[in-house]
Amino acid sequence: MKLLTFRSNDELNLGVQTEFGVLNVVQAVKQLSPNYIVPTTVHEAIQGGSSATDALLQLVEQALASDNRASLLLSETDLNYGPCVTEPSKIICVGLNYRKHAEETNAAIPQTPILFNKFSNTLTGHGHDIALPRVSKEVDYEAELVIVIGKQAKYVAKEQALEHVYGYCCVNDLSARDLQMRTSQWLLGKSCDGFSPLGPYLVTADEIGNPNDLTISTTVNGKVRQNSNTSDMIFHCDEIVSYISQHMTLYPGDIILTGTPEGVVLGDPVDQRVYLQDGDVVTITIEKLGSLTNRLVSE
Repeated sequence: MKLLTFRSNDELNLGVQTEFGVLNVVQAVKQLSPNYIVPTTVHEAIQGGSSATDALLQLVEQALASDNRASLLLSETDLNYGPCVTEPSKIICVGLNYRKHAEETNAAIPQTPILFNKFSNTLTGHGHDIALPRVSKEVDYEAELVIVIGKQAKYVAKEQALEHVYGYCCVNDLSARDLQMRTSQWLLGKSCDGFSPLGPYLVTADEIGNPNDLTISTTVNGKVRQNSNTSDMIFHCDEIVSYISQHMTLYPGDIILTGTPEGVVLGDPVDQRVYLQDGDVVTITIEKLGSLTNRLVSE
């Protein structure tokens, strides 16, 4: 199942992608299932686990069979997307987690996952403009696979780790390199407003299969800049979830950004680096998860 959020009347509403359009879940519940418990936000869907998923699937089936189907479906081209996960209690990132990316930046291959965090101010949706901060001249793109936690996880073994995953989505882990490298702590360069566009879809884990066998790419103004596969991760998704859970409790809705492959601007020779400019359009595409597009604009 592919979930998304869209903004309407200053609220973020839940949608489900179908072959006929996006089901407006709130409207469908009002018309078809007012007496049944159906999640009406993406956070409720994640927290509700399999029972919430079953309820949404039943609602989709009802809606598509309804005589009023057309009134319940929206065109994706008309949506004002929100981030596909809206209330993470944690945004955890793994640095230098692709072998070829570590090599292109002349960094040592990590022996344990390098973790840092971002904040909710970085979240935005597919299709939104993102400001290039006036305090930076070196904003870089980073295509990344996001793990979305679905079950509380603490001291989870690697073999059971993926059982605690709700689904996956795309993110552009935008990075202001001049701010990032100013000190030994990367946080400042990673946490500017809008620096984690997320989506367009949150795809449930059952549709993905092996998360470490997905093509991942970035284009800037239509030109391919990154083109790799999640199999190049140094620490795979099950290892990452297990490792983090040894040190902190993961809760439903928490998101983990799993690192970026080679091809970022930082990996180019210093005299050839061209960082993102006003008007640049960046698209992150991951197999089975869709494409996330945002335009960068001067602040």
